[in-house]
Amino acid sequence: MAEREQMNIVIVGHVDHGKSTVIGRLLADTDSLPEGKLEFVKEYCRKNSKPFEYAFLLDALKDEQAQGITIDAARCFFKTGKRDYIIIDAPGHIEFLKNMVTGASRAEAALLVIDAKEGIQENSKRHGHIVSMLGIKQVAVLVNKMDMVGFNKEVFDTIKAQFTEFLNGIKIRPVNFIPISAFHGDNIASKSGNTPWYEGPTVLEQLDGFSNKKKNAEQDFRMPVQDIYKFTEKGDDRRIVAGTITSGTIREGDEVLFLPSFKKSEIASIEGFNVPPRKEAGADEAIGVTLKTQIYIKPGEIMVKVNEQHPNVSSKFRANIFWVGKSPLVKNKKYKLKIGTMRSSVKLVEIISIIDAAQINIDTFKDQVERHDVAECIFETPKPIAFDIISNFEQTGRFVIVDNYDIAGGGIILESVDDQENSLKEHIRKREYLWEKSLITEEERREVYGHKSKFIVITTGSEELEKNIQDIGRQLEKRLFNTKHKVYFLGISSLLGGLGSNVSTENEDRIEQIHQIGELARIFTDSGQIFITSVHNLDDYEALILKELNAPNDILVVNIGESPFSNFIPDASVGIDDAVNEICNILVKQEIIIDYFI
Repeated sequence: MAEREQMNIVIVGHVDHGKSTVIGRLLADTDSLPEGKLEFVKEYCRKNSKPFEYAFLLDALKDEQAQGITIDAARCFFKTGKRDYIIIDAPGHIEFLKNMVTGASRAEAALLVIDAKEGIQENSKRHGHIVSMLGIKQVAVLVNKMDMVGFNKEVFDTIKAQFTEFLNGIKIRPVNFIPISAFHGDNIASKSGNTPWYEGPTVLEQLDGFSNKKKNAEQDFRMPVQDIYKFTEKGDDRRIVAGTITSGTIREGDEVLFLPSFKKSEIASIEGFNVPPRKEAGADEAIGVTLKTQIYIKPGEIMVKVNEQHPNVSSKFRANIFWVGKSPLVKNKKYKLKIGTMRSSVKLVEIISIIDAAQINIDTFKDQVERHDVAECIFETPKPIAFDIISNFEQTGRFVIVDNYDIAGGGIILESVDDQENSLKEHIRKREYLWEKSLITEEERREVYGHKSKFIVITTGSEELEKNIQDIGRQLEKRLFNTKHKVYFLGISSLLGGLGSNVSTENEDRIEQIHQIGELARIFTDSGQIFITSVHNLDDYEALILKELNAPNDILVVNIGESPFSNFIPDASVGIDDAVNEICNILVKQEIIIDYFI
């Protein structure tokens, strides 16, 4: 027997606009109530001289019934011929927002209820913001209590026009507006004769018209890289890329791409611990793979199939975050970001809006996010990372932020943001504007030193050559020094003991070291010297950072052996055996140094 579909629906709206009545009616009209429940509630109302309300079907506790309002996020279950539903009645308080944003609840669609008589209230807009913050794309607006306005089409059309304009402004495109009277059942489970002018679906038909998210196994392939293992016993030279598949399937021979490095290879084998050999693996399995082309990749990258939809790659993204940190979330402070296995520093660059979860107030003017606030923000990482949009992929569209070793916030990514203008470029603009130029010109230094300035970066993608490129850098420095050139070599290990001593050596802080090398290069080349460094496995973006930070002065990127780049083209590729001579020859050709000195 085939497993029935299931869908999570969230319902939001002003406390008196009838959302609980809508749910109660859905439960009653689909015969989804426990036997005797409807009669029990009606009898309870009779004994207490209260008019019967379908909303009371939701209120499990007597004190809730006495108040006549919903005070918790109640989960109710009902079914149609198409699927089973879990419908969440959302009051909008702290716990609900925290659960929705951080993933304890995962609604695939939303119903937003508005009172036709009262019209669009401030709370209606607030609940619209909540739906927007949850990243839900499938939204239907139920214009309730149409019986109170005589089922007037003009009233409905006015609300529809005004609320559509508001929702579009907060990036919600409602799929439908439905005129209903939840108390009387109009357009809930069957078409109402009171709205002959309405030709759209009933609420139940609209629910059945929503699309289910694909199951993990049916989605495109994603595997965040946990680690890369290398074995040496008994001549085993395999490099195994390990991780847990979050969605899709992978097979031997599939062409794969790693993001954000954009490196490609092909699956040679699928490995497991104490399991029989196999040709494929699927969602939720922890596996290892070997690659036909050996490439150098880092933990935190996402492995995808070349011929499927890829994650976004950017250093900026728009997201909603629920903040629980002891200290507020403030602009331009450095935090730690975790998405899957990826770790990076991150900073808040813009606050778009904030919802005070206790009061459900919306604020677009606050300059920091307080504890228990839900905020729509733009975040920026020092270099591009790979991520998905929450509406497409759950696992790679959610993140946490760490502040001082504590998890301080959880969030969902809504969209990638253009990162052509970023903090690095802004920093360089300010730096160059404030740069105090020397009274000694570039030409004067060249005349005295007998050479031009240059920033030389030596790199390799080979693990075996990591120490070799350091040695080549030092030997090049010695050669140029002996021929009377102003030259200095600085390796990253030397930097870590000095300027970078307060920088973590963890992988996510390597970018800080790249930034510091680039800033030092700008100073050395401005002073007319030749500055040399070696950086193992320099990637495309790191090379561009060094170029930008050293501008307007020259840079020479030299690759030795296996290239670490995917798209970036180094200025030169030389052999390891005669690397120093080859680099010197390049400097002569570029007229950085004079042939006489060599």
